[in-house]
Amino acid sequence: MRKRVAVIGGGVAGLAAAVRIRDQAPADTEIIVYEQSGRLGGKLRTGDIAGTQVERGAESMLMSSPDGGESAAIRFARRLGLGDSLVHPAAIPAALAIGGKLERVPAGTLVGVPGDLSTLGAVATPKAGADRDEGRPLLAEGEDIAVGELVRARYGAEVADRLVDPMLGGVYAGRADRLSLATTMPALARTARTEHTLAGAVRAAQAASVRAPGRPIFASLAGGMSSLIGAAAAASGARISLGLPVRELQRTAHGWRLLLGPVPMPQTDDVDAVVLAVPASPAARMLAGIDLSAAAEVEVLGYASVALAAFALPPGTELPELSGFLVPPGEGTLVKAATFFTRKWSHLATGDGPVIVRVSLGRDGEQERLQYDDSVLAATAHAELGRLLDTELPQPTASWVQRWGGGLPQYAPGHLDRVALARAALNDHPGLALAGAAFDGVGVPACVASGEKAADDVLKYLEKR
Repeated sequence: MRKRVAVIGGGVAGLAAAVRIRDQAPADTEIIVYEQSGRLGGKLRTGDIAGTQVERGAESMLMSSPDGGESAAIRFARRLGLGDSLVHPAAIPAALAIGGKLERVPAGTLVGVPGDLSTLGAVATPKAGADRDEGRPLLAEGEDIAVGELVRARYGAEVADRLVDPMLGGVYAGRADRLSLATTMPALARTARTEHTLAGAVRAAQAASVRAPGRPIFASLAGGMSSLIGAAAAASGARISLGLPVRELQRTAHGWRLLLGPVPMPQTDDVDAVVLAVPASPAARMLAGIDLSAAAEVEVLGYASVALAAFALPPGTELPELSGFLVPPGEGTLVKAATFFTRKWSHLATGDGPVIVRVSLGRDGEQERLQYDDSVLAATAHAELGRLLDTELPQPTASWVQRWGGGLPQYAPGHLDRVALARAALNDHPGLALAGAAFDGVGVPACVASGEKAADDVLKYLEKR
């Protein structure tokens, strides 16, 4: 009998799940992707400014996995026939904006956590007596703490505030003092359970990470990151349902029933299995009717709101010889990062074309600072960018603002345990699998791997039916 699988959520995790099911399930398996918004892709969205493609969401993806192989995202891109479209950023450094100066990001850090305090230069001064060996591992087995708590205790406030906080903030838009070490830096969490110093733990984590010689760290796609979405939707062969939210899941004698659409005019769809690949709040709402304990573990996850602004500056506008810079929260700016887009991604640059700069605005807890219209946000970002660069920037010939309200998960310490408890609770409800950034981490590789793992779980269930 033909099987039907619903994938709820049309971001890259949900689409990765759909492609995996298409590849491995019987050919007559029906896959339906439900996306409540009017478009697929989630945080992967490519826009245009002054004739140049600029990402309105995730800018790139990691090339490698910790074991030295290609990341799940790169394997996925190749599976979709996009291997020849992979492009890489120029090998130029980034900086930190500190006290009116741009200081190069120290080499050899692990997401900003240094393994050698002598390399910090003018960026930060470690506390006196930093990182003494106290004769025991930094963390107990199974322990999880905030990244900032560990760095402050071992290296001092300046290293945490000026280096680690902006580096983590660039990925998560969160604060190091509230982000889980085990979730955001799992390799460091593992070595911290055996090493007696933080520098030793960083070096051990770096040594355990296998790098393929000559392989770049990051990649994007010549057609923009959105091309991954279009290719995945086509390869999945799924029926795509846009603008029809799934409000509720119900267990039935033969599988699952989805309640769809507005309350006054409900629709239903009966399927054999479900991949739930949506943010925490809608996931918790749907899980509440199935298992309250699973819903409670998911619901605690918070999110940060951010915005992006892009500026097309006149051709020839001079910028520092950098790929961009990060801004520590202590500088007080709404701008937390800037990318010199056409310099970093040289395949986009033309001799007589505009100079494109993209800035990221807002951190966790700063939602109110984003509550202005687009023109005010763009003007603020442009003015702050000029001050941070210590120059009077020309007015842009074009600009846009992209908002991501509640866009980035904030993984508090204990996140992995909460996800494990939620998934364990769902063992009593086979045929339902969780996927996406709400559970398994941000970044395209993490989301792809999460979607594929959820698909594998669903496929095993379907094989037994």
